[in-house]
Amino acid sequence: SAKCGACGPGYATPLDAMKGNKTSASTGPREEIVYVPCIYRNTGIEKPDYLATVDVDPKSPHYCQVIHRLPMPHLKDELHHSGWNACSSCFGDAAKKRNRLILPSLISSRVYVVDVGTDMRAPRIHKVVEPVELFKTGNVANPHTSHCLGTGEILISCLGDPSGNGKGGFVLLDGETFEVKGNWEKGDKFPPLGYDFWYQPRHNVLMSTEWGVPKVLADGFNPADVEEGHYGRRINVWDWSSHTYIQAIDLGKGSVPLEIRFLHNPAAAEGFVGCALSGEVHRFYKTEKGDWAAEKVIEVPRKKVQGWLLPDMPGLITDILISLDDRFLYFSNWLHGDIRQYDISDTRSPKLVGQVFLGGSIVQGGPVTVVEDKELQHQPEPFVIKGKRVPGGPQMIQLSLDGKRLYVTSSLYSAWDKQFYPDLVKAGSVMLQIDVDTERGGLKVNENFLVDFGKEPDGPALAHEIRYPGGDCTSDIWL
Repeated sequence: SAKCGACGPGYATPLDAMKGNKTSASTGPREEIVYVPCIYRNTGIEKPDYLATVDVDPKSPHYCQVIHRLPMPHLKDELHHSGWNACSSCFGDAAKKRNRLILPSLISSRVYVVDVGTDMRAPRIHKVVEPVELFKTGNVANPHTSHCLGTGEILISCLGDPSGNGKGGFVLLDGETFEVKGNWEKGDKFPPLGYDFWYQPRHNVLMSTEWGVPKVLADGFNPADVEEGHYGRRINVWDWSSHTYIQAIDLGKGSVPLEIRFLHNPAAAEGFVGCALSGEVHRFYKTEKGDWAAEKVIEVPRKKVQGWLLPDMPGLITDILISLDDRFLYFSNWLHGDIRQYDISDTRSPKLVGQVFLGGSIVQGGPVTVVEDKELQHQPEPFVIKGKRVPGGPQMIQLSLDGKRLYVTSSLYSAWDKQFYPDLVKAGSVMLQIDVDTERGGLKVNENFLVDFGKEPDGPALAHEIRYPGGDCTSDIWL
């Protein structure tokens, strides 16, 4: 049929999402607004974090402007990543609507449920899940990634326990009341650390990653903590149907695997994980035996430097995503300052096809001198757009459904922003947009697009993850 009124949220397949249509192959509508959490913790501004609605429609008179701000009711939450009450995993269920954005707070452990259905351009708070609910019902804290499940429930990964120790646990929220139902995991085995996750029911698996011990990373990064084992090194494998922890894939000490992405095709038994500190991307895959393994497929060489925290500077791969057709992989090097595009038609041998520098720690004229570089002949020039020299480096990324526009923000986490890019905290972060060549590969900055969060009404803010109202490459999972 031409209409799909009974389909529920999302799209039937990733390729349908790419075409933007629930039923036909026509090119769908482009994104017009995006939601971006903005953080004031660690900036010296005593204001609550807020959810910004940004107009990204080139035909709009408010293009590149924040058109709405929803302040949270508390200070110092550290809003971070967000997810949905329902997504493409609920496709086919007409009773489900994608009308609530789930906003976990990394530091306060609150979970905000935001109503984006009543007025998409002016979200409002629907419910606040207080930290004590996570502590009491799940013995977890520091919630990070949320994904909706096909059951209508919401699954949230956590970094630690209520005392600030590491603990790779999960909580389930009821999809109607948003009350904490308890832990997702069963049994007495769980990983020492938690962070991001992705699930794939066709292969009966959930994969989670590890950042670090919450009380250790809360106020900044100390290299000695890596040596002492306070940072992550494993992909953790869970049995989807029994909810039990069954395998750890060790990627090496000091790897710190963060964002994990299966290929979007739900039949595919492989994906990629970006390792922040080692600067490696690993492909994980199901073996012939039926367990899981990983192999390094990309490595960003460290640069020998003077005038920085360490003599060797990692790229610091902080965000990673895959286009909906599973053809391109993108990631950001927050310290080196570049975003890269790889052709992953051959998943075992990604090919670099696009790269663009957007600031970073090694720009010319800055405090850091590069003394040995395996990739570049010269230190990159500072990045200037619309007359503004952009502080910090590229961090969170989000790709348009059709794969042609990549949006970028520059804040990682307020305590680390303050440590590595003090100018970013003073000047506020930015949102940029990169045009993507989806035929041959290639990245080019859109010189007409700048959202400057340094000019916010309450002072410079730190903008983090980007979400589209209808779902995107990093929030939707297909079953």
